[in-house]
Amino acid sequence: MNDTLALHSGSFIRIRQEGRTEEVVRRLMEAIELGLFTEGQQLPSETDLAMQFGVATVTLREALAHLRQQGAIETRRGRNGGSFVRYADEIPAAILVKRLQDLSTIELRDLCDEHIAISGMAARLAAKRAAPEHYQQLTHYIQALGTAVTRRERRRADARFHIEVAVASQSVRLAHAEIRLQAELGELLWLPQAQNRETVLSEHEAILEAIVNGDTNLAGALAESHVTRGIKTLINLKLQLMAEE
Repeated sequence: MNDTLALHSGSFIRIRQEGRTEEVVRRLMEAIELGLFTEGQQLPSETDLAMQFGVATVTLREALAHLRQQGAIETRRGRNGGSFVRYADEIPAAILVKRLQDLSTIELRDLCDEHIAISGMAARLAAKRAAPEHYQQLTHYIQALGTAVTRRERRRADARFHIEVAVASQSVRLAHAEIRLQAELGELLWLPQAQNRETVLSEHEAILEAIVNGDTNLAGALAESHVTRGIKTLINLKLQLMAEE
């Protein structure tokens, strides 16, 4: 199984301690929100998921029960039964604005520092290690962003581009960290007031070109600049909201 397939299956999010039901729930919700598990998709078997997370089967079953109660998945019986991801409504912009308001500028700056470190290093390593199949995946998500209609589609295409850069770096830890950051921050970056799709597209294309050309310094610098611009936009939006209050 290659890195991308492993990422899709969920093996990238191994839990270190058994009995971490809440952690499994959070990681699975992150995967669903980012589109790593898509609406209508059947999840792997309980045994496979438990192995991928490194938890006991009973812990995995408890986590799935929580997800069913939240309406994130449904369980079907019979020959073709199993757990399936349910369609979830897009998070209202008002809730995201409230989430942004609850973050301090210091927290946003710290998130920026962490994301710069992760994305910059991932891009540098991708320029050294990426294979043609990684270029294809990155191109796919650039095109997906260009054709996206809803905010959720734009957000997912953007997040998956960053995650695929980390996958192309062939570092499981960097991929894990990028997924966590995208789950924590990515939705806010696509508030209507915060992001310009054409700008993001041009920056993604430049990062991909640097990776394809094997230019490690340029790839890293472009990724860092891309992250910095996005966070600065959020900080400016937060300050604007504070001023309006």
